[in-house]
Amino acid sequence: MKALFKKYKTVIRFVVLFLGTYLVLTMMYSFYLSVSNSSTYPPDFVTNLVAKQSSALIKGFGYQAEVIPHETETSMKLIVNEIYLAEVVEGCNAISIIILFIAFIISFAEKFKKTFLYILTGIVLIYSVNVLRISILAIAIYEHPQYSETLHGVVFPAIIYGMVFLLWMIWVRMLSKTETENE
Repeated sequence: MKALFKKYKTVIRFVVLFLGTYLVLTMMYSFYLSVSNSSTYPPDFVTNLVAKQSSALIKGFGYQAEVIPHETETSMKLIVNEIYLAEVVEGCNAISIIILFIAFIISFAEKFKKTFLYILTGIVLIYSVNVLRISILAIAIYEHPQYSETLHGVVFPAIIYGMVFLLWMIWVRMLSKTETENE
């Protein structure tokens, strides 16, 4: 048994670090959601901020846009050119995706500074692309409502998950270059 652990030490380390980080961050996020004051910033502060920033970006693209709290649901109503297009819900804020990203990067952690800076850069990129994604999705649904299901269900999730996958591959490639240089 000891030989098996020694043989698969790297794999076991990856799994333990990934699952441990993912579980801790997910519990912290769940706690944040449970204590979030949705009366001040519905449905929660981060989702509210993402909705407002998406609205501002839509305005930057030349459309009239606003977000208002939904009267009966825990979401923000996204209105473009006076047409209620979508709801920005907690799942739209990219925090769950950021948690997944961080867990993967930490599971392959290297030097603290390098890992920390890469995580910080990744968080900013994921967050920014998410706001851009929501804005473009809203405009696309406004301009082409017949494609709203495909855009929302396939195209735009592929953008955010594809970017996270690309960030993961860049991280692994950076690590493999470091290992090659150290040999």
